[in-house]
Amino acid sequence: MSNHTGHGHHHGHQSSEHGNHGTAHAHHHDPAAPDWDVMAPLLEQNAELSSEQYTEAARWIAGLPDAPKVRRVLDIGSGPGVISCLLAEAFPEAEVVAVDSTPALLERTRDRAEWLGLGGRVTTLHADIPDALAELGRADLIWAGNALHHMGDQRAVLAGFAALLRPGGTVALVEGGLQPRQLPRDLGFGRPGLEARMEAVQAELFEEMRADLPDARRENEDWAALFAAVGLTPQGTRSFLLDLPAPLGDVARDHVIAEFTRRRDGLADRLEADDHAVLDRLLDPEDPAGLRQRPDTFLLLARTVHLGRRA
Repeated sequence: MSNHTGHGHHHGHQSSEHGNHGTAHAHHHDPAAPDWDVMAPLLEQNAELSSEQYTEAARWIAGLPDAPKVRRVLDIGSGPGVISCLLAEAFPEAEVVAVDSTPALLERTRDRAEWLGLGGRVTTLHADIPDALAELGRADLIWAGNALHHMGDQRAVLAGFAALLRPGGTVALVEGGLQPRQLPRDLGFGRPGLEARMEAVQAELFEEMRADLPDARRENEDWAALFAAVGLTPQGTRSFLLDLPAPLGDVARDHVIAEFTRRRDGLADRLEADDHAVLDRLLDPEDPAGLRQRPDTFLLLARTVHLGRRA
């Protein structure tokens, strides 16, 4: 994903279509729009499973030498607001603005913030990015979780983020990392390497998505160089591991099953018949070799955060 198990609408290119944080914030209207009643709980569960990763990343940002006081945070492509609320907890003196183009997800953000007692500090803004960049206001921290790769001209959008930063402010990009792995390479049936083949298909779909974006422009994904190109000083890169070994608990197992269901449906016309047959077995709750009953199902992935600071 790019890394798609993520925070906003989709996890980068890591397993929830495309990232973490997501697809619906770009000004790119897909006629086959997601059913948010189905997708939103999956996105929430995804982010909740990774809450320790995101909290650790926020603490890293807060603990950087000469880090300015964070008074206002923009969470770009915020999805259902799980990370927005984590950022509010990590920066207790800050207002956090969840920015997304999907009203149903912003409503879930408001509900979550109220439930956590953060309603006074977590607000929402319905906006299409990049069109509405100028309306977002100044910030000390801009968090873009698997969001930038949904923008056609990533360099121009990154320059727009830089222009919104107060002096000393930081842009945090969640981009890259490692695709999730949930199963052994050899399942004991079917051709070995199912997840690698699914990842290859997702990579093709990702490139097609990028090519269809307005103002699409290819960039070398050297994020430190892109920060420098828009006037930001690179502040480092770190990866944060989610490692849930087998046997999985019920919540993580339910998440893996939901992800495989979504991926099977989304990749239906791209996979070979034998892989479809394997997925059908994996998703059969009565099959001892299926995800519901397998003792060897796990969840392993890495999210990478890149920081750039305004002087």
